[in-house]
Amino acid sequence: MRISVFVPEYGVIEAVTPPYRSFHTANEFLITFGKKPIFEVEYVGLNEHVPANNGEYIIKTDRLLKDVTETDLLIIPPTFGNTIKGIEANAEAIPYFKKLYKNGSSLASLCIGAFLLAETGLLNGKKCSTHWAHINEFRERYPEVEVEDGAIITEHDNIYSSGGASSLWNLILYLIEKFADRETAVMISKYFALDIGRDSQSQFAMFKGQRNHGDVEIQKVQDHIEKHYESKITIESLATLINISRRTFERRFKEATNNTSIEYIQRVRIEAAKKSFEASRKNISEIMFDVGYTDTKAFRDIFKKITGLTPIEYRNKFARVTNEV
Repeated sequence: MRISVFVPEYGVIEAVTPPYRSFHTANEFLITFGKKPIFEVEYVGLNEHVPANNGEYIIKTDRLLKDVTETDLLIIPPTFGNTIKGIEANAEAIPYFKKLYKNGSSLASLCIGAFLLAETGLLNGKKCSTHWAHINEFRERYPEVEVEDGAIITEHDNIYSSGGASSLWNLILYLIEKFADRETAVMISKYFALDIGRDSQSQFAMFKGQRNHGDVEIQKVQDHIEKHYESKITIESLATLINISRRTFERRFKEATNNTSIEYIQRVRIEAAKKSFEASRKNISEIMFDVGYTDTKAFRDIFKKITGLTPIEYRNKFARVTNEV
């Protein structure tokens, strides 16, 4: 099976080398298990020598992308820095991605490599993962793609994508298990000290309300929520704040922020709770009251829904200090 790792112009070297090294290492483990190596791994790119990390590194490709007429899997790592500049620097590659997919190749994007993949139009009407910090930007640029908030891995019609940063390892492990076997994927996870079972990046996400929508009145409501999240806030009071009906308010708020007003309030409150868990010695009940909740079960359920962890699990994982509850 041929694995072609695309080396984007000004790519992120920390994302370019892991798939290359992992599939090579998978071959080594297959040999150890008495099996035949099954992966042929190569670097492909627009040029023979490709700069990475804003020119800090130079990667030598094995073949030029224009010469790759077929491959079993093409992996698309992220670019370094500004996503639009990354797209512009690699625009020449987009038609080749489309041609390879049409010829039967599977495609896989890592982190914000999803932007390059989405440029092909092949994701339209399909689900996709990308880095949680770029989801709003992705949705604005590719409204026909269903980006999954918090997902680690998505798969649709032989197109794969991963969430942010270290999530790329989870997709690599998934692909190794899919194309080799579970035993090899487990050995790779142990060899590189990876968590093979992680299925969400929600615990790492920081909520930053969508604000570049241009609706000044909705921005006013967002300001109000973020200043008074610990107080009782009703939809009626928010609608009254900008003198419109509840129905009109709910429609406009969802269109602008991609959240209902209730979801937005919950996310702001949970973000405040996360920061408190990370930096303070307050117990869970104190933090719960501080951010506007009075029902322990409701707070726990909403916290876990948004972060993927219970309040106790989150504090134990991320707190700078510990304290008995």
